[in-house]
Amino acid sequence: MTDPRPDPDDLLEVVKDEDHRSKRGQLKIFFGACAGVGKTFAMLQAARQRQAEGVAVGIGIVETHGRKDTQELMEGLSVLPRKMMSGNGRPTAEFDLDGALASGCRLLVVDELAHTNVAGSRHAKRWQDVEELLGAGIDVYSALNVQHLDSLNDIVGGIIGVRVRETVPDRIFDAATDVILVDLPPDDLLARMNAGKVYLPVSIERARQNFFRRGNLIALRELALRRVADRVNSDVRTYRVSHAIKTVWPTRELLMVCVSADRSQEKLVREGARLAQRLHAKWIVVHVDQPYHGDDTRARETLLSIAASAQAAGAEFANVPGQDVAETLLDYARKRNVTKLIVGNPAGRSFMPFRLRLQERIARAAPEMGVILLSVNDAGLAIKRRVADEPQGYARALVIATLACGATTAAAAWLLRVFDLSNVVMLFLMTVVFVAMRLGRVAGAWAALLSVACFDFFFVEPRLSFAVTDTQYIFTFALMLVVALVISQLAARMRSEARVARAGERRASALARIARDLSSAIKVEQVISVCRDAITPLFGARVILLVPDKKERLVSTEDAGLVDLSVAQWTLDHAQEAGLGTQTLNAADALYLPLKASMATRGVLAILPTDASLSNDPDDRRLLDACCSSIGLALERIHFVEVAQDTLVRMEGEKLRNALLSAVSHDLKTPLTAIRGLAETLEHTRELPEDDRSDLARSIRVQADELKRLVSNLLDLARMQSEGVRLNKEWHSLSEIVGSALAQSAALLKPRTIRTNLPADLPLVEVDAPLIERVLINLFDNAAKYTPPTSTITVRGGASGDSMYLVVEDDGPGLPTTDPDALFEPFTRGQKESSITGVGLGLALCRSIVAAHGGNIRAEARKPHGAAFEIRLPLGAPPEIESEAVNDQATHSDR
Repeated sequence: MTDPRPDPDDLLEVVKDEDHRSKRGQLKIFFGACAGVGKTFAMLQAARQRQAEGVAVGIGIVETHGRKDTQELMEGLSVLPRKMMSGNGRPTAEFDLDGALASGCRLLVVDELAHTNVAGSRHAKRWQDVEELLGAGIDVYSALNVQHLDSLNDIVGGIIGVRVRETVPDRIFDAATDVILVDLPPDDLLARMNAGKVYLPVSIERARQNFFRRGNLIALRELALRRVADRVNSDVRTYRVSHAIKTVWPTRELLMVCVSADRSQEKLVREGARLAQRLHAKWIVVHVDQPYHGDDTRARETLLSIAASAQAAGAEFANVPGQDVAETLLDYARKRNVTKLIVGNPAGRSFMPFRLRLQERIARAAPEMGVILLSVNDAGLAIKRRVADEPQGYARALVIATLACGATTAAAAWLLRVFDLSNVVMLFLMTVVFVAMRLGRVAGAWAALLSVACFDFFFVEPRLSFAVTDTQYIFTFALMLVVALVISQLAARMRSEARVARAGERRASALARIARDLSSAIKVEQVISVCRDAITPLFGARVILLVPDKKERLVSTEDAGLVDLSVAQWTLDHAQEAGLGTQTLNAADALYLPLKASMATRGVLAILPTDASLSNDPDDRRLLDACCSSIGLALERIHFVEVAQDTLVRMEGEKLRNALLSAVSHDLKTPLTAIRGLAETLEHTRELPEDDRSDLARSIRVQADELKRLVSNLLDLARMQSEGVRLNKEWHSLSEIVGSALAQSAALLKPRTIRTNLPADLPLVEVDAPLIERVLINLFDNAAKYTPPTSTITVRGGASGDSMYLVVEDDGPGLPTTDPDALFEPFTRGQKESSITGVGLGLALCRSIVAAHGGNIRAEARKPHGAAFEIRLPLGAPPEIESEAVNDQATHSDR
């Protein structure tokens, strides 16, 4: 009985697609054969209708080409302002994507979907702008001509003699919610053009001689009609899947050629190709993969050859697993909405009735489908292969089955001493099951026949004879034979299905393992390791990865002498397989497969067989193709990770450069302006009291010191970040370092009160004294800038455990940020909007110097107000000062 419910997998795909569409805006494309058919006019009419329904409609961009009727339709609609971009050396008005996103419109009209944006725009193509609008939940109306579809671009180029450069991917067209075909007969279109409704009068004659020729228009019109019909057919298929419609709707001609693994079927493929060409219909070639015992290498090679012939002829090949041929073919045909089935009819004597049963079952079960019988020769060879293994393998299986039946007979003879004859029958059935499970259906059938014969000959009266005294045993023998044969066939089928399941599980596990390893790869070297450790043993062949450099030239990652780079380069350039076992450059010693990703071909995988040839197993080839897809996606992800890292580095560098320029332009200009002003005062004021001259000179010196400090901080921080901090450590007294730093900062700290609290017994500390002085000077400078003149600055220190601490604190307004650690970042200032000069490098320089000494510096807010900066340095093992003093006194006394 046919299940009326929809297929769960197909229905899940439909539900996922509908859920995805519900979260996005809806795209309606007004599609036409060429310019002038009225796409923009129809689009604006539809937009006005939506506005009349209360929808907020906006005109993102519409090209009227000077047509008055089109301009009149735009009246009353909100026209969004365009963005001026500099393209090709002149300003160009482009679609403003950011303005459209912020406009609040529910529907936007964006004309010319295939348009190329001016360089510098966020997206290179307008259809990418439309995708962002749809992702934001905004509906879009747009227009498109058939020559701009990517899949038809070369076809249109061959018709009109000009290759259109602006194209739209077919996925955008297929994913549109609605496609409205705007059609106009060629004669009417030419009449419109002559009336000046398509182009301006100066362009009419040139257009008539080139693009707008009647033959071109007829061909383009047919292409547009066919492409819209293809899309409608896809919608019909989705509807049939979601509603579990099993009957065929002959909305479009689709042929299905049913083949078996036999050489004679190649003729069937050729006949199907000719019939499809005459009917101008699409066609598919289908083979039902039934599980059978044994590995028929010849049949698999034949099936691979048939698949290659079908694909070369333009058909789609499908290898569908199934037990019942008729049911599998009908189920697949209904899913694909096939209108005609092409089945081979054997010529000559028909000694295989199952072929007639197959045709009759198809005709009776699906009367809405047409069944075409084509004569083929030697059709029986495929059936013989299905029921026959290699002779050597069968002989061995039959011998083992015979020995098993002999051993069972001996065991049954011994068991008859204890059990009744009816119980011994089960022993023979167990033997049949064991033989069928281990050796296949033919050996199982032989074991069933032999078991019945042994049971009759050795255990049924009269013994040692096939004669039967009791006629009831005839029924027993028949029933036993039927049961044994059925059990042997079921056991063989279970064994075959288990073997297929194990093989599928092995491939799925291998692919999952490879995908898992590739998903965590962030470097090309990791992908190479996956190819070497996982893929190589899986196929029993040497696998070498080749990746392109920045100039798109392939570079071998290992063993460059084993691959032919010219063949690999051809594979990369054309995104097609080449080399061993293919129709292109097949003299090569390896098979070269392109690693295709979503955006481009990211490399080539070279397969070098360990023996003379590669495996032709279709399952292995599908697994290899899946591995190539995974590798291609991994390489593309690595490529974009590198692009993102480079972009991040450039952004950080640009941010640092902007911060440096901003700080330097302001903070270096301030002391320079002061110095210049003071110098001009000294120059133009001849009679100036001595005290005033001294004050001016002192001010110039202070400003010059400030300028020197800023420049020194910049240079020192740059040197430390590039070369590191070079220390010249010696044992010093902390009091001397603090005193020297206070002396150098005396002018900065006036008139603030300075207090020091340093114990007299502080041990020596091993530091680079000039650098620690620089740290203290920067802290004093920071305190002087951010505290009022009446403040008190305290410097205190001491030793605690294995470290020495030094604290510079004040009673000023305190820290201006809630995150004190952020103050130590380069170009970071507590008060960004402040008149206080400074680049924001002083504290960053302090942290670099202290960290180079093995210490740390931190800032904290004091209560109730004020700030404190604490420096901690490792104490080390200072020398003994007292012993050195005694030695010095002894030396002086000797002198």
